[in-house]
Amino acid sequence: MKHRRCCMMLLLALMLTACGTPTPSLPETFSGDLAYPWVTRQCDLGYRITGTDAHRQAGDMILKELRAQGWAVREQPFTYKGVAARNILAWKGDGDAVLIGAHYDTRRAADQEDPAKPVMGANDGASGVAVLLELARTLQWDTTQRRIYLAFFDAEDNGRLDGWEWIVGSTYMAAHWGENGESPLQAMVLVDMIGDADQQVYYERNSDPTLSKTLWDIAAQLGYGDRIIPEYRYAMLDDHIPFMRMGVPAVDMIDFDYSYWHTTQDTPDKVSAASLEAVGRTLEVWLEK
Repeated sequence: MKHRRCCMMLLLALMLTACGTPTPSLPETFSGDLAYPWVTRQCDLGYRITGTDAHRQAGDMILKELRAQGWAVREQPFTYKGVAARNILAWKGDGDAVLIGAHYDTRRAADQEDPAKPVMGANDGASGVAVLLELARTLQWDTTQRRIYLAFFDAEDNGRLDGWEWIVGSTYMAAHWGENGESPLQAMVLVDMIGDADQQVYYERNSDPTLSKTLWDIAAQLGYGDRIIPEYRYAMLDDHIPFMRMGVPAVDMIDFDYSYWHTTQDTPDKVSAASLEAVGRTLEVWLEK
């Protein structure tokens, strides 16, 4: 009797499972609503300052997601001023190679406001990572016909603090590019501080003008011309510079009109899913074109 009762319960469970509501499929194109939680997940770890436990956890989270999406990955450890650091590189596909990059470390001193406190880096760091991780999910490989690299740079954001330079991780990656079989790059695009709810991404003066125009034209065609604006505003020392010095056409997509830059107020409430989507969709269309 007991055996029969167990069998009936098992059958009932199988019937309920079969009749249950199926899990809705995720959108096939870049979604700002799905990118945004990657901002909060990083910030939930705490301040991701190079060499700290929270920073290590952020890197491990990035690696786990990239592997789950089927990307080949390589860690690139290095030491800077006695601090252990780590770049992360992922790739998929074949053909001409392009690289999309973002930094994932945060600044240890909010020197625009209170140098005794660190920066959460929701926009300055986490927003670019969120775009890359959502691209990792959505890129359609039957249309890209390229090898696409995703780079997560370390040690970008502590320039001028305790003798540190800016863009340390990207400089290291560019200097060692090709040593582990990386393909020659045809182009590089950096996304940095692109989640501001009041988004204004202008042409950057140290970027390749032809590639910039291509990307900004795509943004306009997608209806983002009021956010991704084809006018020059700033010249930035950022993670695209080491690749420009290699002779690679490189572009910095950055919104430097951000009131909370290097302050304690750079928190997830300042970041907009719509802003992440404008940049992410622009890159997605460019990569799949």
